[in-house]
Amino acid sequence: MSDHLSEETAKLSVSERVYVDEAAPADAGDGTEQNPYPSALAAMLARNSDSLSIFIKKTGEEGAAFEPLSASGVKKAKKLYDGAVKKAKRAAEQAELERERAEADKRRLDESRKVVISPPEGAAEPKRIKIAQGEANRNIRVQICGWVHRLRSQKDLMFIVLRDGTGYIQAVLQGPLTQTYDALTLTLESAVILYGEIRALPEGKTAPGNHELVVDYWECVGKAPGGDEAITNRISESSDPSILADNRHLVIRGETASAVLKVRAALLQAFRDEYASLGLLEVTPPCMVQTQVEGGSTLFAFDYYGEQAYLTQSSQLYLETCLPALGDVFCVQESFRAERSHTRRHLSEYTHLEAELGFIDFDMLLSHIEQIIAGTVDRILADEKTNALIQQLNPGFTAPSRPFMRMNYKDAIKFLNENDILNEEGKPHEVGDDIAEAAERKMTDMLNVPILLYGFPREIKAFYMKRVPGDEGFTESVDVLMPGVGEIVGGSMRMTDYQELMEAYKHEGIDSAPYYWYTDLRRYGSCEHGGYGLGIEPLDCA
Repeated sequence: MSDHLSEETAKLSVSERVYVDEAAPADAGDGTEQNPYPSALAAMLARNSDSLSIFIKKTGEEGAAFEPLSASGVKKAKKLYDGAVKKAKRAAEQAELERERAEADKRRLDESRKVVISPPEGAAEPKRIKIAQGEANRNIRVQICGWVHRLRSQKDLMFIVLRDGTGYIQAVLQGPLTQTYDALTLTLESAVILYGEIRALPEGKTAPGNHELVVDYWECVGKAPGGDEAITNRISESSDPSILADNRHLVIRGETASAVLKVRAALLQAFRDEYASLGLLEVTPPCMVQTQVEGGSTLFAFDYYGEQAYLTQSSQLYLETCLPALGDVFCVQESFRAERSHTRRHLSEYTHLEAELGFIDFDMLLSHIEQIIAGTVDRILADEKTNALIQQLNPGFTAPSRPFMRMNYKDAIKFLNENDILNEEGKPHEVGDDIAEAAERKMTDMLNVPILLYGFPREIKAFYMKRVPGDEGFTESVDVLMPGVGEIVGGSMRMTDYQELMEAYKHEGIDSAPYYWYTDLRRYGSCEHGGYGLGIEPLDCA
């Protein structure tokens, strides 16, 4: 005991004193001199009192003895103790409140199991409709099936935004309809069937379609999980892209992803309508083939009953066989490229829209490509619903300006060099280069117009492309470039001469035997013809 202890302090019995050593372990202590608490606050909390005679040994003082806690130290400890007591009290009160709430919820759930709902007595037989048909079926009893897209509950009221793929509708449930077990446990993405009348909203209120479904009866036919497995815990806008990719089956339920798929469907239909207006017939070539089109390095190979086969890179060769039988043709078919490229224009599988036209020249081919793109875009923008979806996804989108710029490959090389756009090696471009995507896109964005880039060198194009008459080192080939996107179309005129095609096989090191049927086209009534392929996915990005 220190000599300077006051006489009053010295009279305190050992049992009334509480000892604190700031060097003691955080979880140690019973308040004795041999086993002190680690802090004054810990002592007060352990003894449940702030009226203690605290003796403290400061840290960092070798051989220090226990001394009475100073008045300022006592004041500080009491303040911390008061705060801790209040916090503990609030926590206890909150825990009690949550316990009471949980018990109330349990009682409510137990009671909800006794609530039985049924269609209103004498209710009319409902008309089953899709949400998109809502406006035409107001003020009659209807049945709508769908998934809970949004959910909001308050006392004796429940608001559901229902989704069925054709649109969204707000539904309101009242009274006993909100008191059933299914209502109290309803979760997002649950499948439900709602019955009631669609009524126009009063002025000043808004909802999808400017109406709402006033529900008189409903059923939950497929409950989605809640808690940790709720869809909002599986995916969100901030989720890592890899998580979104692994949960694509759930992601497409969102408004943005589903809008993309709807626009894609409208785009395919618009292409088909535009082709029909131009007199082209749709055909369905095979996906499993024994020949290459775009080069052997990008083929997906597999065993086909003991023979080597591949997933098609392009349906072009098959389309060419259809020309003499069916005239101008097109297809919407999956194509496959074994490329590990991580760019916006390289996919291992993509929807390939291809066409072949007979008795044309190169200028006619370019005009046709421009028409099929611009005409299709005009069609989808003319559709009010599709246009709204496009503006949702790409605000301010407008149709590409016409006519498209026509730029020769050699002029493109000159433009790149004049504007200091370097190749992949950081050097100026030279005639013969395969213009890289980055340079191509930079040029397109600078010009800011659709470009028909034509006349590529023979060495960087496919074996079947027609040579430019008088300049045989180049081909009658074309890529369509769009600002902000890049290449969306690749096409060319095709070789028509038998001997020229045989020499092309030899030049590329291709065995002509498996192509006998393609070669026959040059023997049995060959004509000037050309075609192209368009990737739907890159065009979706536009």
